[in-house]
Amino acid sequence: MLSVALLTLRARWAAFAGSFVALALGVALLTVMGQALAASLDAPVRAPERFAAAPVVVRGQDSLRVATAAGERTKELARPRPVPAATVAVLRTLGPVTEDRSFPVRADGPAAPDDLVGHPWSTARFAPYALTAGRAPATDGEVVTSGDWAAVGTLLRTADGPARVVGTVGGRAFEHAVFYEDARAARLAPDVVQLVVEAEPSAVRAALARVDTASGVRVLAGDDRRLADADPSRDAEALTALNALFGTAGGVAAFVSVFVVASTFAFAVDRRRREFGLLRTAGATPGQVRRTVLAEALLVGALASASGCALGAYGAPSLGALVADGGLAPAWYVIGVPSPSDGPCLLAFCTGLLVALCGALTASWRAGRTAPAQALREAAVDGRALTRGRLACGTALLLAAVATLAYTLVTDPGELLHRKSYISRPMLLITAVALLSPLTVRLVVPRLPGTVGLLARAEATARVRRTAAVAAPVLVTVALAGSLLGATTTLGEARAAEVRQRTAADFVVTPGAGTTLDARTLERLGQVPGAVVSASSATAVFTLEDGVALVKSEARAADPARLAGTVRLPVTAGRLADLDDGSIVVTREWARHRVGQRVRVWLGDGTPRTLRIAAVLAVGTGDNGAYVTPANAGGAGVDRVDVRVADGADTARVAAALRAVDGVRVTDRARWIEAARPRTDRTTRLGMLLVLGIALLYTGISLANTLVMAAAERRSDVRALRLAGATGGQVLRLAATEALTAVAAGGLLGLAVTAVGLAALSGALRLLSAPAAFVLPWTALGWTTGACALIATTAALASTAPALRRATRA
Repeated sequence: MLSVALLTLRARWAAFAGSFVALALGVALLTVMGQALAASLDAPVRAPERFAAAPVVVRGQDSLRVATAAGERTKELARPRPVPAATVAVLRTLGPVTEDRSFPVRADGPAAPDDLVGHPWSTARFAPYALTAGRAPATDGEVVTSGDWAAVGTLLRTADGPARVVGTVGGRAFEHAVFYEDARAARLAPDVVQLVVEAEPSAVRAALARVDTASGVRVLAGDDRRLADADPSRDAEALTALNALFGTAGGVAAFVSVFVVASTFAFAVDRRRREFGLLRTAGATPGQVRRTVLAEALLVGALASASGCALGAYGAPSLGALVADGGLAPAWYVIGVPSPSDGPCLLAFCTGLLVALCGALTASWRAGRTAPAQALREAAVDGRALTRGRLACGTALLLAAVATLAYTLVTDPGELLHRKSYISRPMLLITAVALLSPLTVRLVVPRLPGTVGLLARAEATARVRRTAAVAAPVLVTVALAGSLLGATTTLGEARAAEVRQRTAADFVVTPGAGTTLDARTLERLGQVPGAVVSASSATAVFTLEDGVALVKSEARAADPARLAGTVRLPVTAGRLADLDDGSIVVTREWARHRVGQRVRVWLGDGTPRTLRIAAVLAVGTGDNGAYVTPANAGGAGVDRVDVRVADGADTARVAAALRAVDGVRVTDRARWIEAARPRTDRTTRLGMLLVLGIALLYTGISLANTLVMAAAERRSDVRALRLAGATGGQVLRLAATEALTAVAAGGLLGLAVTAVGLAALSGALRLLSAPAAFVLPWTALGWTTGACALIATTAALASTAPALRRATRA
């Protein structure tokens, strides 16, 4: 059978070209993704940056540790605790102590970076920073800047007042720093969450062990000093997002390549039924026919997998450089050139072989069942649209897709809002509809005007298997594009509508610089005539669910008497007016969410409390967090003031009075709602483009391969049409119309799959008491279908033109 398979591949190489290219590209992608994931496992330990020259850094408690029956659970606190004054006093006996402070700075001017951060000048030497021009700041109005964006003598307009640049230091990649005189920095950021001690680490630990055992302060020395830098976990977060991106792309590549290979082999076997009938007539057993088809798949799979591994090894280093240069990965991220014995290459090669065999398995079974006489008698027009096995498999998958969707809606509708859900769930439904497409194609093929349209529809319905083979990859691409983009757009609209419903304030006031508003600013805002103000703080609360899971919930701390006047919350039980210092407002997704129940929580700074549930909110899209009073804010400062214009007051005058307060940014309701609209980040956009690009590439391969394989059947049709008096242009228009008809059928099926998925998502939003949205991404669907139509038309015309030339010469 192997020799027969080799001869078949040599004679019918064009029929296997699509499967070869699809598998080679799939294995190449899997090789690249595997190398990318392997490269992220060897992440180097980031060296200290701001405190590279500091002997010891002492940091206040920044994590919550809770002992459970399953071991200790840890979460990062929403707000690190300041280093206790008693601890600082002890540390001063060991050596010089330098208090560190960090706060955002906003400076006007086109050259000013958006991410300026302020520090006291005394900490500059621990990076170390060295003056490149000018001198150190000596008074309140003087600063030193890093880099070359400001020169000595420049006057900076900041939200905290003007500041004159009196010196500059060399730039560093990890921050754009502005150094203030120490006393001025202390006024801008009063709390000290970390400090530098110029003493031996062992002496610092020994001193703290004697006098401070309960405050949770940490002694950082050596490489641990990196934990005192801003966002020390940014490498891990970037790699997590990158791994999710590559994992999703690899999964889609595997899914679509299996789909394309299975579709190609199924169509090829259907077109070769007379050939298999001749083999059966010559004495071949069903098992030998099956082994022939599997041997062909094995040969194609081995060659394609080897080519894909070589292509992936060549492309992997380029991908690593691309994501590092684009800021999607840390600067140190490098993907090396793999050897054939590396795990990712071997795994990709074996996966390619498995995909080829799985794709051909069903086709080989059908080929083995071909009866000699039946195959020789079979007409050119397709008979039964579906085999029993394909019908049973498609029906089972369809029922499974519907059942799992319904079960999730009933038990956990919030699961459908997660990205992994609306990426993976459509694949089951897509596979089911694609398997059943020969049954549904006849129902969705449109009626077309004119003689060419009539013939195209008749050809599409008569050769339903060929039509389904063209429509299936279009279905995959359109459904993936519609499901991914439609889900993100639908959720974005629902979240925007939720913010719109929840915001009752006419204006929202936030800090012009820094992260919080000071008491003097709050007092001035409260004195604005005609303004009803409600100040709130962003914080968090932690709960222990089921005795083992430490869960962090975002929360806001506000005065309940003022809260109801500026915010409309979706209360499902209890009353906001009952919120006090001994209670909390929770959402329905909490394990305990009945009014009157008592729940043990840890506040944003780690303080343990037991609070009574005063009210319960709907889950919504997930942005409805908990609410506590300012007494339970965990030390968080006010970062937002909602302002409602009192009845009878002039809105313009209130707005002018609010903007007259120094150090604030005033946003009206419309702009605040627009700013709160969810935005797709760069990594997510790249992931979606990668997924859709892979799907469209495979669709092009499948369409071209199917239409080229069908060219042999088209020769007799072309001759008959030419003998009947059809012109060459009419023949080409017929071929193009037939291809477009199949693409339209696939597009309609993809639209149906998209509609089902978005309807389920909209239903989940309703069950979660969120604003239900249903947004079809018509632009993306149109572009995707148009690209498929262009590919199909080009392939149909290119494969028909040679047959037309031969018919004309004859």
